[in-house]
Amino acid sequence: MTSTEEHSAIEALLHRTLAAHKSMFLATAGSDGSWVSGVYFAEDGLHTLVLVLEERGRTLKAIKENPEVALVVSTGSPMEPFLQARGTAVVVDGAEDEAVRQRLVTKVPEVEPFLATPIRAVKVSVPSWRVTDIPNGWLPGKDFSA
Repeated sequence: MTSTEEHSAIEALLHRTLAAHKSMFLATAGSDGSWVSGVYFAEDGLHTLVLVLEERGRTLKAIKENPEVALVVSTGSPMEPFLQARGTAVVVDGAEDEAVRQRLVTKVPEVEPFLATPIRAVKVSVPSWRVTDIPNGWLPGKDFSA
């Protein structure tokens, strides 16, 4: 496989894996220590994820203190393709907030009742992904950058 073919294969698996999952694990670190939570998300391209977090939650508090996050998109089985990344999370307002909510509801309709609660919209920029597919020999995973 040429490097161009491999890059295309990695990009295709990244796209399919993001599209196939509605939730991910999001790790943060703030004054209360490190924390991992499960969150619904939608992709806005391959390098931006959008989500909402409860206003009074530990995850949002940590992001406000330290916007650096880590994430995993996975079924939980290492024998199925999974994604890992580091990113930077930003709380958004106004028109961006509404755009995040709309994109999220489009992908994850069951999140709609949650949007009526005290929440904040967040965008996570992901400059580089680690795409792992053990059955196809991608161990260690393959890097995919913006």
